[in-house]
Amino acid sequence: MKRRVWRETPISVKLLLVTSFLMNLGFYALIPYLTLYLTGSIGWTVAMAGLVLGVRQFSQQGFAFLGGVVADTFGYKGTMVLGLLIRAAGFALFAFCTAPWQFFLAAVLSGLGGSLFEPAMSAAFAVLTPDSIRKDVFAFRNVLTNVGVVGSQVVGTALAAFDFTYLSLFAGAIFAGNGLIALFLLQPIEVKHERHGIWASMALVVRDRRFVRYTLILMGYYYLNMQLFLTIPQLAQDVTHSKTAVGIVLSSVSVSVILLQMKVSQWLEGYPQRLTLIGLGTFVMGFGLFLLAFADTLWMLVADALLFALGTMIAVPHMMDMVQRFAPPEHVGAYYGFNGYSLAIGGSVGQFAGGWVYDLAQRQEMPWLPWMLCLFVGLWVAWKLYRMEQEMAQSKSDCVRMARS
Repeated sequence: MKRRVWRETPISVKLLLVTSFLMNLGFYALIPYLTLYLTGSIGWTVAMAGLVLGVRQFSQQGFAFLGGVVADTFGYKGTMVLGLLIRAAGFALFAFCTAPWQFFLAAVLSGLGGSLFEPAMSAAFAVLTPDSIRKDVFAFRNVLTNVGVVGSQVVGTALAAFDFTYLSLFAGAIFAGNGLIALFLLQPIEVKHERHGIWASMALVVRDRRFVRYTLILMGYYYLNMQLFLTIPQLAQDVTHSKTAVGIVLSSVSVSVILLQMKVSQWLEGYPQRLTLIGLGTFVMGFGLFLLAFADTLWMLVADALLFALGTMIAVPHMMDMVQRFAPPEHVGAYYGFNGYSLAIGGSVGQFAGGWVYDLAQRQEMPWLPWMLCLFVGLWVAWKLYRMEQEMAQSKSDCVRMARS
């Protein structure tokens, strides 16, 4: 970040940046190794482990719209603190779980905490950051996020190799510490935007059939994205028989994003077909996952992970931008909240179904099966978004022609 921008960044925003970094450090240290713990020490199938992760994902994203309404009603700071402490309890609880229902309870608590603090923190960033430096601050936040992911692999690998209990307690302590930092150091944040009733906002979004269709298609993107937390770590361990290799593969994704995201965005800047770019990025992700079917060394795993990362770098910057292009100015928050269901449903299905197909492939001695499915999903998303882009362009052209006639 430029020195001038850093000097102009308010203290509260700097505090949020630090909190954001620490949260990613704690989250990504735990979640990928939770899968390995459940399938290894606990003896579950990959499908059952995926179901736990899916429940956590749906608990968070499925209630994120309601979490945003709570933040609008009761204030961003209080909602953030509450969510961080609930997430801390959920993560720490994993250390003491023995029965399946206990793991699912910990997953639900972890997700509900995220559904509260995630929209509240995003809104706090938007309210507290001056317009003149918002773009630079958000870019720096994205870099910090990936730096946190890289650091998390070092911590996660070390603690998981020693004892999963300490890893779980470490992740819980990170979120508890963030909650206390926000409680005692973060200034109260005034809710400035106009409020809308939850049902009125929801009805408005649901009537926008084109946006609902876009949200449904994105479920395919999140199906692929969630393999990063389930089947990719499992494959890395199956191929290399090393938890260290899992950290290397996951870190390679984050490091590539840190180094190349801005360059990739610049290369694609003059390409206006945003939906097509999202589809292209999703296809590249699917193709990178498909190549994992042939990976039998650590370096082949890393190479395929880098191709997967390239796909995310193409797709992600345009995905959130498109939401704002669909939404009326006074209902942007509702549109973002509803769009979260693509992650809630697609991510949950991706983790459970991805794990189930992985188990099936192992039993049937068809190791290519889960990765072939990923390729088909990538192709489906790319085709659907391309067709949607063409229809929108045709509709716009018809409107212009009618206006001239």
